[in-house]
Amino acid sequence: MMSLPLFIAFALMTAAAVMAVLWPLSRRREAHSEREADLAVYRDQLAEIGRDQAAGRLPAEQAEAARIEVSRRILAAAGTAGEASPAEANGVRRRRLAAIFVLILIPVVAAGIYGFTGAPSVPGAPLAARLTAPPDGTDIAILVRRVEEHLAANPNDGQGYELLAPVYARMGRLEDAARAYRQAIRLLGNSAERQVALGEVLTVAANGMVTQEAAQAFAAAAALDPQSVKARYFLGLAAEQDGRKADAAALWSSLLQSAPADAPWRPIVTAALARVGGRAPSSSVLRLPQPATSATAPGPSAEDVAAAAQQTPEQRSAMIMGMVSRLEERLAADPKDLDGWLRLARAWSVLGDKTKAEAALQSARKAFADDAEAGRRIDTARQELGLGG
Repeated sequence: MMSLPLFIAFALMTAAAVMAVLWPLSRRREAHSEREADLAVYRDQLAEIGRDQAAGRLPAEQAEAARIEVSRRILAAAGTAGEASPAEANGVRRRRLAAIFVLILIPVVAAGIYGFTGAPSVPGAPLAARLTAPPDGTDIAILVRRVEEHLAANPNDGQGYELLAPVYARMGRLEDAARAYRQAIRLLGNSAERQVALGEVLTVAANGMVTQEAAQAFAAAAALDPQSVKARYFLGLAAEQDGRKADAAALWSSLLQSAPADAPWRPIVTAALARVGGRAPSSSVLRLPQPATSATAPGPSAEDVAAAAQQTPEQRSAMIMGMVSRLEERLAADPKDLDGWLRLARAWSVLGDKTKAEAALQSARKAFADDAEAGRRIDTARQELGLGG
């Protein structure tokens, strides 16, 4: 039910709206009618007769006769003063009907709208009360707000960051989730689960591209837990995106060989392995990708990625530029490598150089001018990288 203060407030608002309309309708305009004008003239005539008689310009008999005539006219005009004209009567009638209509319409319409769109039975829920009330588990935003306030007061609470990070990820706040995972790793230490979670968030934020930092996180997770399924899968995905299909196939083949027959993720890895044309190796030992040589497509190996985690930002940038330069040199010697051209375009795009990314795609188009399928892949890559049509 509606609370008494709210009901009083609504009643006062309705009364104010009604009075705003009725007040102009209840006022009468003070206009001089024809009768009032005639009476004013007759009064002036009586005064003029008295002045003429006093000045000797009008005999007493004539003055009295004129005064009687004017008085008669005044009485005749005054006799009709209380009678309203038809127009005035119609105006009064219209004002009364409008007043009744407003008195009924405004409350009825207001009550009808509130009945259809309002929620009189729902109690109030101010933010301050929700923040202080015991959590019921239904308002995620309130729970997140409380944890954020707790972490603001206790910035070294690693458990709080670890609790908040996956919630951020489910809410789509990927950058906040990555920051929370980094803080949890800093405060609670390295673990394969935390590194994998960080790598996943970074990969999702990059629209499925395994970024340099994400690859570092997966490599760290694989070093801590060589049997980590997610770390091995994403390291294979990073190898595929680098153009190192043989390394990707080796990682995924090893993952499938050591996996239970009923593992729910087997179809995903099988499809990925088929995508790179690999076959399961005879050994079940995990084969981490080896550093690139002139005979393989360039890109960071797992060892390179792990080493990069210990480097300064300047050293990592130099390493990235070195790998890009080696990729360019190999493509210049062997331009018939579409995956290499696409990887080069992605690398330049990630580095923020759209001009060189576009140049890489143009070089790929020249190298595969007669290949329609290659042309479609180049156009798709251009759209994904936001380089235009």
